[in-house]
Amino acid sequence: MNAHKAFAALALLAIATAATPENDATYRARFAAFMANPAQFDYSPMEAVPGAPRLRPLVAARTSGITAAALDEAARYAEANRSSALLVWRDGRLEAARYFGSTTRDTPLVAKSLAKPLTAIAIGRAIMLGRIKGLDQPIADFIPELAGTPKAAIRVRHLLDMRSGLLDQGYSPDPDHPWNRAYLDPDHGNYIVSSYPLTDPPGTRYAYANAPSELVALVIERATGRRYSEFISTEVLAPLGAAGGEVWINRPQGLAHSGCCITLPAETWMKLAILLLDDGKADGTRLLPKGYVRAMRTGTPQNPNFGLGIWLGEPYRERRGFGAPRTLGPQVLHSEPYLDPETFLFDGNSNQTVHISPRHRLIVLRMGETPPKTPEWDNAKLPNLLIRGLKAR
Repeated sequence: MNAHKAFAALALLAIATAATPENDATYRARFAAFMANPAQFDYSPMEAVPGAPRLRPLVAARTSGITAAALDEAARYAEANRSSALLVWRDGRLEAARYFGSTTRDTPLVAKSLAKPLTAIAIGRAIMLGRIKGLDQPIADFIPELAGTPKAAIRVRHLLDMRSGLLDQGYSPDPDHPWNRAYLDPDHGNYIVSSYPLTDPPGTRYAYANAPSELVALVIERATGRRYSEFISTEVLAPLGAAGGEVWINRPQGLAHSGCCITLPAETWMKLAILLLDDGKADGTRLLPKGYVRAMRTGTPQNPNFGLGIWLGEPYRERRGFGAPRTLGPQVLHSEPYLDPETFLFDGNSNQTVHISPRHRLIVLRMGETPPKTPEWDNAKLPNLLIRGLKAR
Protein backbone atom coordinates (compact mmCIF):
# COMPACT_ATOMS: atom_id res chain seq x y z
CA MET A 1 0.00 0.00 0.00
CA ASN A 2 1.49 3.37 -1.00
CA ALA A 3 1.71 6.31 1.42
CA HIS A 4 -1.29 8.13 -0.10
CA LYS A 5 -3.59 5.08 0.22
CA ALA A 6 -2.26 4.36 3.70
CA PHE A 7 -3.07 7.90 4.81
CA ALA A 8 -6.61 7.64 3.37
CA ALA A 9 -7.15 4.34 5.16
CA LEU A 10 -6.03 5.82 8.46
CA ALA A 11 -8.34 8.81 7.90
CA LEU A 12 -11.32 6.51 7.35
CA LEU A 13 -10.41 4.54 10.48
CA ALA A 14 -10.22 7.76 12.50
CA ILE A 15 -13.69 8.77 11.36
CA ALA A 16 -15.06 5.35 12.26
CA THR A 17 -13.61 5.36 15.77
CA ALA A 18 -13.94 9.00 16.85
CA ALA A 19 -17.47 8.83 18.34
CA THR A 20 -16.63 8.16 22.00
CA PRO A 21 -17.96 9.28 25.40
CA GLU A 22 -14.72 11.20 25.88
CA ASN A 23 -15.30 13.14 22.67
CA ASP A 24 -18.86 13.94 23.69
CA ALA A 25 -17.64 15.23 27.06
CA THR A 26 -15.09 17.40 25.27
CA TYR A 27 -17.82 18.73 23.01
CA ARG A 28 -20.10 19.64 25.93
CA ALA A 29 -17.26 21.47 27.68
CA ARG A 30 -16.42 23.42 24.49
CA PHE A 31 -20.05 24.31 23.96
CA ALA A 32 -20.39 25.67 27.50
CA ALA A 33 -17.22 27.76 27.10
CA PHE A 34 -18.36 29.06 23.72
CA MET A 35 -21.80 30.04 24.98
CA ALA A 36 -20.24 31.81 27.98
CA ASN A 37 -18.02 34.05 25.83
CA PRO A 38 -17.81 33.40 22.07
CA ALA A 39 -15.37 36.28 21.54
CA GLN A 40 -12.83 34.78 23.95
CA PHE A 41 -13.23 31.13 22.98
CA ASP A 42 -9.94 29.27 23.46
CA TYR A 43 -8.95 27.22 20.41
CA SER A 44 -7.48 23.99 21.75
CA PRO A 45 -5.65 21.89 20.79
CA MET A 46 -3.51 23.77 18.29
CA GLU A 47 -1.11 22.30 15.73
CA ALA A 48 2.02 24.04 14.47
CA VAL A 49 2.03 25.41 10.92
CA PRO A 50 5.76 26.00 10.42
CA GLY A 51 6.86 28.98 8.41
CA ALA A 52 9.52 29.08 5.72
CA PRO A 53 12.99 27.85 6.76
CA ARG A 54 14.33 31.21 5.59
CA LEU A 55 11.96 34.13 6.07
CA ARG A 56 11.92 36.95 3.54
CA PRO A 57 10.58 40.08 5.27
CA LEU A 58 8.70 42.59 3.16
CA VAL A 59 10.97 45.35 1.88
CA ALA A 60 10.26 48.80 3.32
CA ALA A 61 9.92 51.71 0.89
CA ARG A 62 12.83 54.18 1.06
CA THR A 63 10.65 57.03 -0.12
CA SER A 64 6.90 56.88 0.17
CA GLY A 65 4.65 56.92 -2.86
CA ILE A 66 1.71 57.86 -0.63
CA THR A 67 1.33 61.21 1.08
CA ALA A 68 2.19 61.42 4.77
CA ALA A 69 -1.24 62.93 5.42
CA ALA A 70 -3.03 59.89 3.93
CA LEU A 71 -0.84 57.42 5.83
CA ASP A 72 -1.33 59.30 9.09
CA GLU A 73 -5.10 59.43 8.65
CA ALA A 74 -5.16 55.69 7.85
CA ALA A 75 -3.19 54.98 11.04
CA ARG A 76 -5.56 57.11 13.12
CA TYR A 77 -8.56 55.31 11.62
CA ALA A 78 -7.03 51.91 12.34
CA GLU A 79 -6.14 52.81 15.91
CA ALA A 80 -9.57 54.26 16.63
CA ASN A 81 -11.09 51.00 15.42
CA ARG A 82 -9.20 48.72 17.84
CA SER A 83 -6.76 47.44 15.25
CA SER A 84 -3.79 45.23 16.03
CA ALA A 85 -2.06 45.77 12.70
CA LEU A 86 -2.20 48.09 9.69
CA LEU A 87 0.02 47.28 6.72
CA VAL A 88 0.15 49.27 3.49
CA TRP A 89 2.04 47.77 0.54
CA ARG A 90 2.49 49.32 -2.88
CA ASP A 91 4.13 47.78 -5.94
CA GLY A 92 6.84 45.80 -4.19
CA ARG A 93 7.43 47.96 -1.13
CA LEU A 94 5.91 48.22 2.34
CA GLU A 95 4.74 51.82 2.68
CA ALA A 96 3.62 51.53 6.30
CA ALA A 97 3.60 48.93 9.07
CA ARG A 98 1.81 49.98 12.23
CA TYR A 99 1.27 47.62 15.14
CA PHE A 100 -0.85 48.52 18.13
CA GLY A 101 -0.78 47.41 21.75
CA SER A 102 1.40 44.36 22.34
CA THR A 103 1.24 43.21 18.69
CA THR A 104 4.52 43.01 16.76
CA ARG A 105 5.53 41.89 13.28
CA ASP A 106 6.02 38.37 14.65
CA THR A 107 2.70 38.08 16.51
CA PRO A 108 0.40 35.38 15.08
CA LEU A 109 -3.04 36.97 14.68
CA VAL A 110 -6.37 35.15 14.76
CA ALA A 111 -7.56 34.97 11.17
CA LYS A 112 -11.25 34.25 11.53
CA SER A 113 -12.60 34.07 7.97
CA LEU A 114 -9.38 35.30 6.40
CA ALA A 115 -8.77 31.56 6.50
CA LYS A 116 -11.25 31.11 3.64
CA PRO A 117 -9.06 32.70 0.94
CA LEU A 118 -6.27 30.46 2.24
CA THR A 119 -8.44 27.41 1.56
CA ALA A 120 -8.82 28.57 -2.05
CA ILE A 121 -5.05 29.00 -2.34
CA ALA A 122 -4.53 25.51 -0.88
CA ILE A 123 -6.92 23.99 -3.42
CA GLY A 124 -5.21 25.86 -6.25
CA ARG A 125 -1.83 24.59 -5.10
CA ALA A 126 -3.14 21.01 -4.96
CA ILE A 127 -4.47 21.40 -8.52
CA MET A 128 -1.09 22.75 -9.63
CA LEU A 129 0.58 19.68 -8.10
CA GLY A 130 -1.84 17.35 -9.89
CA ARG A 131 -3.45 16.05 -6.71
CA ILE A 132 -6.85 17.52 -7.61
CA LYS A 133 -7.99 17.43 -11.25
CA GLY A 134 -9.77 20.76 -11.15
CA LEU A 135 -12.45 22.88 -9.53
CA ASP A 136 -15.25 20.76 -10.96
CA GLN A 137 -14.04 17.46 -9.54
CA PRO A 138 -16.64 15.93 -7.19
CA ILE A 139 -15.51 15.96 -3.56
CA ALA A 140 -16.86 12.40 -3.30
CA ASP A 141 -13.70 11.37 -5.19
CA PHE A 142 -11.85 12.22 -1.97
CA ILE A 143 -14.65 11.58 0.53
CA PRO A 144 -16.13 8.27 -0.63
CA GLU A 145 -18.46 8.26 2.39
CA LEU A 146 -20.57 10.68 0.30
CA ALA A 147 -21.06 8.26 -2.59
CA GLY A 148 -24.72 7.58 -3.25
CA THR A 149 -25.90 10.55 -1.17
CA PRO A 150 -27.16 13.97 -2.37
CA LYS A 151 -23.90 15.49 -1.07
CA ALA A 152 -22.03 13.54 -3.76
CA ALA A 153 -23.05 16.32 -6.19
CA ILE A 154 -20.88 18.86 -4.33
CA ARG A 155 -17.88 19.86 -6.42
CA VAL A 156 -14.58 21.27 -5.19
CA ARG A 157 -15.48 24.78 -6.35
CA HIS A 158 -18.69 24.70 -4.29
CA LEU A 159 -16.65 24.50 -1.08
CA LEU A 160 -14.96 27.76 -2.08
CA ASP A 161 -17.78 29.80 -3.67
CA MET A 162 -20.34 28.94 -0.98
CA ARG A 163 -22.69 27.09 -3.31
CA SER A 164 -22.30 23.70 -1.61
CA GLY A 165 -26.00 23.52 -0.75
CA LEU A 166 -25.11 23.05 2.92
CA LEU A 167 -27.08 24.86 5.60
CA ASP A 168 -26.37 28.63 5.92
CA GLN A 169 -24.30 29.82 8.85
CA GLY A 170 -26.22 30.97 11.94
CA TYR A 171 -26.42 30.93 15.72
CA SER A 172 -28.27 28.65 18.12
CA PRO A 173 -28.09 28.05 21.90
CA ASP A 174 -29.08 24.42 21.29
CA PRO A 175 -26.05 22.19 22.00
CA ASP A 176 -27.14 19.69 19.39
CA HIS A 177 -27.80 22.17 16.61
CA PRO A 178 -25.76 21.45 13.45
CA TRP A 179 -24.08 24.88 13.61
CA ASN A 180 -22.56 24.03 16.97
CA ARG A 181 -21.71 20.42 16.22
CA ALA A 182 -19.98 21.37 12.95
CA TYR A 183 -17.83 23.92 14.80
CA LEU A 184 -17.10 22.39 18.20
CA ASP A 185 -17.36 18.62 17.83
CA PRO A 186 -14.05 16.76 18.30
CA ASP A 187 -14.97 14.92 15.10
CA HIS A 188 -16.39 17.88 13.22
CA GLY A 189 -15.30 16.68 9.78
CA ASN A 190 -17.19 13.43 10.06
CA TYR A 191 -20.20 15.29 11.47
CA ILE A 192 -20.30 17.61 8.45
CA VAL A 193 -19.94 14.67 6.07
CA SER A 194 -22.55 12.47 7.72
CA SER A 195 -25.00 14.80 9.44
CA TYR A 196 -24.74 18.48 8.50
CA PRO A 197 -27.92 19.32 6.54
CA LEU A 198 -27.94 19.74 2.79
CA THR A 199 -30.73 22.25 2.15
CA ASP A 200 -30.34 22.93 -1.60
CA PRO A 201 -28.98 21.15 -4.66
CA PRO A 202 -25.25 21.94 -4.90
CA GLY A 203 -24.44 24.78 -7.27
CA THR A 204 -27.91 26.35 -7.17
CA ARG A 205 -27.76 28.75 -4.21
CA TYR A 206 -25.18 30.90 -2.45
CA ALA A 207 -25.18 30.24 1.31
CA TYR A 208 -22.26 31.50 3.40
CA ALA A 209 -21.22 28.95 6.02
CA ASN A 210 -18.18 27.59 7.80
CA ALA A 211 -19.05 23.95 7.10
CA PRO A 212 -18.01 23.86 3.41
CA SER A 213 -14.72 25.61 4.19
CA GLU A 214 -14.04 23.11 6.94
CA LEU A 215 -14.29 20.29 4.40
CA VAL A 216 -11.37 21.77 2.45
CA ALA A 217 -8.92 20.40 5.03
CA LEU A 218 -10.42 16.94 4.60
CA VAL A 219 -10.20 17.19 0.79
CA ILE A 220 -6.60 18.39 0.92
CA GLU A 221 -5.59 15.61 3.31
CA ARG A 222 -7.32 12.91 1.29
CA ALA A 223 -6.06 14.27 -2.05
CA THR A 224 -2.43 14.70 -1.00
CA GLY A 225 -1.92 12.20 1.82
CA ARG A 226 -0.50 15.03 3.95
CA ARG A 227 -1.61 16.91 7.05
CA TYR A 228 -3.37 20.18 6.22
CA SER A 229 -0.90 22.06 8.42
CA GLU A 230 2.10 20.47 6.70
CA PHE A 231 0.66 21.11 3.24
CA ILE A 232 0.08 24.81 4.00
CA SER A 233 3.54 25.06 5.55
CA THR A 234 5.46 23.36 2.75
CA GLU A 235 3.44 24.24 -0.34
CA VAL A 236 2.25 27.78 0.48
CA LEU A 237 4.27 29.46 3.23
CA ALA A 238 7.71 28.10 2.35
CA PRO A 239 7.69 29.32 -1.29
CA LEU A 240 6.55 32.76 -0.07
CA GLY A 241 9.27 33.02 2.56
CA ALA A 242 6.43 33.61 5.01
CA ALA A 243 6.21 33.11 8.77
CA GLY A 244 3.96 30.41 10.18
CA GLY A 245 1.72 29.99 13.19
CA GLU A 246 -0.81 27.46 14.41
CA VAL A 247 -4.14 25.99 13.38
CA TRP A 248 -6.94 24.64 15.57
CA ILE A 249 -7.46 20.89 15.24
CA ASN A 250 -10.57 19.15 16.48
CA ARG A 251 -8.63 16.70 18.70
CA PRO A 252 -5.00 15.57 19.02
CA GLN A 253 -3.88 14.34 15.59
CA GLY A 254 -7.36 15.20 14.32
CA LEU A 255 -8.63 17.34 11.46
CA ALA A 256 -7.72 21.01 11.09
CA HIS A 257 -10.37 23.72 11.14
CA SER A 258 -9.58 25.11 7.71
CA GLY A 259 -12.52 27.51 7.58
CA CYS A 260 -11.77 29.82 10.48
CA CYS A 261 -9.09 29.13 13.01
CA ILE A 262 -5.51 29.65 11.91
CA THR A 263 -3.13 32.17 13.44
CA LEU A 264 -0.48 33.81 11.23
CA PRO A 265 1.40 37.12 11.44
CA ALA A 266 0.12 40.10 9.48
CA GLU A 267 3.00 39.97 6.99
CA THR A 268 2.04 36.40 6.06
CA TRP A 269 -1.48 37.51 5.17
CA MET A 270 0.04 40.33 3.13
CA LYS A 271 2.22 37.84 1.23
CA LEU A 272 -0.82 35.72 0.43
CA ALA A 273 -2.47 38.82 -1.02
CA ILE A 274 0.65 39.64 -3.06
CA LEU A 275 0.58 36.09 -4.44
CA LEU A 276 -2.90 36.73 -5.83
CA LEU A 277 -2.01 40.20 -7.10
CA ASP A 278 0.88 38.56 -9.00
CA ASP A 279 -1.45 36.00 -10.61
CA GLY A 280 -0.34 33.08 -8.47
CA LYS A 281 3.40 33.58 -8.89
CA ALA A 282 6.02 34.11 -6.16
CA ASP A 283 9.47 35.34 -7.16
CA GLY A 284 8.74 34.27 -10.72
CA THR A 285 7.71 30.74 -9.77
CA ARG A 286 4.12 29.75 -10.52
CA LEU A 287 2.41 28.28 -7.45
CA LEU A 288 -1.19 28.40 -8.70
CA PRO A 289 -2.43 27.28 -12.13
CA LYS A 290 -2.60 29.86 -14.88
CA GLY A 291 -6.07 31.42 -14.81
CA TYR A 292 -6.78 30.25 -11.27
CA VAL A 293 -6.64 33.71 -9.70
CA ARG A 294 -9.02 34.93 -12.41
CA ALA A 295 -11.39 32.17 -11.36
CA MET A 296 -11.02 33.25 -7.72
CA ARG A 297 -11.98 36.79 -8.78
CA THR A 298 -15.10 35.69 -10.67
CA GLY A 299 -18.45 35.88 -8.92
CA THR A 300 -21.41 33.57 -9.45
CA PRO A 301 -24.95 34.29 -10.64
CA GLN A 302 -26.11 33.55 -7.10
CA ASN A 303 -23.71 36.14 -5.61
CA PRO A 304 -21.68 38.30 -8.01
CA ASN A 305 -19.79 39.81 -5.04
CA PHE A 306 -18.19 36.52 -3.96
CA GLY A 307 -15.68 34.44 -5.90
CA LEU A 308 -13.56 31.58 -4.58
CA GLY A 309 -13.02 32.54 -0.95
CA ILE A 310 -12.71 36.25 -1.73
CA TRP A 311 -15.04 39.23 -1.97
CA LEU A 312 -15.36 41.43 -5.06
CA GLY A 313 -15.84 45.20 -4.98
CA GLU A 314 -18.17 45.23 -7.97
CA PRO A 315 -21.10 45.39 -8.35
CA TYR A 316 -21.24 48.16 -5.75
CA ARG A 317 -23.46 47.61 -2.75
CA GLU A 318 -23.62 50.26 -0.05
CA ARG A 319 -24.35 47.55 2.52
CA ARG A 320 -23.12 44.08 1.74
CA GLY A 321 -23.84 41.13 3.96
CA PHE A 322 -22.06 37.82 4.23
CA GLY A 323 -25.23 35.85 3.65
CA ALA A 324 -27.10 35.47 0.41
CA PRO A 325 -28.00 38.76 -1.32
CA ARG A 326 -31.21 40.34 0.00
CA THR A 327 -31.29 38.13 3.09
CA LEU A 328 -31.30 39.36 6.66
CA GLY A 329 -28.12 39.55 8.71
CA PRO A 330 -25.21 41.89 9.51
CA GLN A 331 -24.37 44.29 6.71
CA VAL A 332 -20.95 45.86 6.09
CA LEU A 333 -20.99 49.55 5.15
CA HIS A 334 -19.31 50.71 1.95
CA SER A 335 -19.84 54.49 2.00
CA GLU A 336 -18.81 54.77 -1.65
CA PRO A 337 -17.69 52.51 -4.50
CA TYR A 338 -14.06 51.47 -4.47
CA LEU A 339 -11.97 53.90 -6.52
CA ASP A 340 -10.47 50.85 -8.20
CA PRO A 341 -13.52 48.89 -9.44
CA GLU A 342 -11.36 45.77 -9.73
CA THR A 343 -10.68 45.74 -5.97
CA PHE A 344 -11.06 42.36 -4.29
CA LEU A 345 -10.54 41.49 -0.67
CA PHE A 346 -10.19 39.00 2.13
CA ASP A 347 -12.91 39.81 4.65
CA GLY A 348 -13.49 38.15 8.00
CA ASN A 349 -15.47 38.58 11.18
CA SER A 350 -14.57 41.64 13.29
CA ASN A 351 -13.66 43.46 10.06
CA GLN A 352 -10.42 41.66 9.36
CA THR A 353 -9.77 43.01 5.87
CA VAL A 354 -7.09 42.76 3.20
CA HIS A 355 -8.01 45.01 0.26
CA ILE A 356 -6.20 44.39 -3.04
CA SER A 357 -6.23 47.00 -5.80
CA PRO A 358 -4.82 45.60 -9.07
CA ARG A 359 -4.95 48.96 -10.87
CA HIS A 360 -2.70 50.64 -8.31
CA ARG A 361 -0.84 47.53 -7.09
CA LEU A 362 -1.91 48.56 -3.62
CA ILE A 363 -2.73 46.24 -0.70
CA VAL A 364 -4.14 47.46 2.62
CA LEU A 365 -4.39 45.10 5.60
CA ARG A 366 -6.29 45.76 8.81
CA MET A 367 -6.55 43.13 11.54
CA GLY A 368 -7.69 43.43 15.14
CA GLU A 369 -10.61 43.38 17.51
CA THR A 370 -14.19 44.24 16.58
CA PRO A 371 -14.41 48.00 15.92
CA PRO A 372 -16.74 50.15 18.06
CA LYS A 373 -20.36 50.25 16.93
CA THR A 374 -20.16 54.00 16.47
CA PRO A 375 -18.90 55.46 14.29
CA GLU A 376 -19.66 52.52 12.05
CA TRP A 377 -16.77 50.70 10.37
CA ASP A 378 -16.54 51.61 6.67
CA ASN A 379 -15.03 48.97 4.37
CA ALA A 380 -14.28 51.58 1.68
CA LYS A 381 -12.46 54.01 3.97
CA LEU A 382 -8.88 52.71 4.02
CA PRO A 383 -8.38 51.70 0.37
CA ASN A 384 -10.01 54.83 -1.03
CA LEU A 385 -8.20 57.11 1.41
CA LEU A 386 -4.85 55.67 0.37
CA ILE A 387 -5.64 55.67 -3.34
CA ARG A 388 -6.47 59.36 -3.07
CA GLY A 389 -3.15 59.82 -1.30
CA LEU A 390 -1.06 58.28 -4.09
CA LYS A 391 1.67 60.60 -5.35
CA ALA A 392 1.97 61.24 -9.06
CA ARG A 393 4.76 59.25 -10.68
